[in-house]
Amino acid sequence: MKYTIPAIIFAGGKSSRMGKDKALLPFKKYSTLSEFQYHKLQQWFDEVYISAKTNKFPFTVQVVKDKYEESSPLVGIISVFETLKSEAVFILSVDAPLVDENVVKTLWEAYKEDSTVHAIIAQSPSGLQPLCGIYKKDISPLAKANFTKNKHSLKALLDSPTTKIVHFKDNALFTNVNTQEEYLNLLNNFN
Repeated sequence: MKYTIPAIIFAGGKSSRMGKDKALLPFKKYSTLSEFQYHKLQQWFDEVYISAKTNKFPFTVQVVKDKYEESSPLVGIISVFETLKSEAVFILSVDAPLVDENVVKTLWEAYKEDSTVHAIIAQSPSGLQPLCGIYKKDISPLAKANFTKNKHSLKALLDSPTTKIVHFKDNALFTNVNTQEEYLNLLNNFN
């Protein structure tokens, strides 16, 4: 099944703990982690984009560039909805390569069940996963209001009765690659 909303890979972070841009690290048979995520999501979505400040990617992909000088996932969300004419998008962080189709399907089912919410977000035992979820265009006014107040936290954006949290029992699915050690560990244990 292909989902009828665009998927957006968020790859605009500073990667300060990694020491180099993690979106551009090689991953398995792909030249970059971003290319791995792109090809994975292409199996499930008709449209896949990458959100970033610039097109820094060594493969053909449509990039939704940040429209504001500041860099944050909040800016990415605002830019996505200002660029794409979609009522909703699936967002996934570039550094969460273990998120699988079951996670996407579970979030999609929650999205289809409830039209009143503005965001459907994954939560693992270790906490909220704001860069793994479905965001609706209806969240844009609140995102812009937070941006104007210099409140870039996605947790602040999602602290609302219009956010639906979907609980997952497995922390491993949401493993983030933030350090060289985590990256090497993931490479050695990835099937």
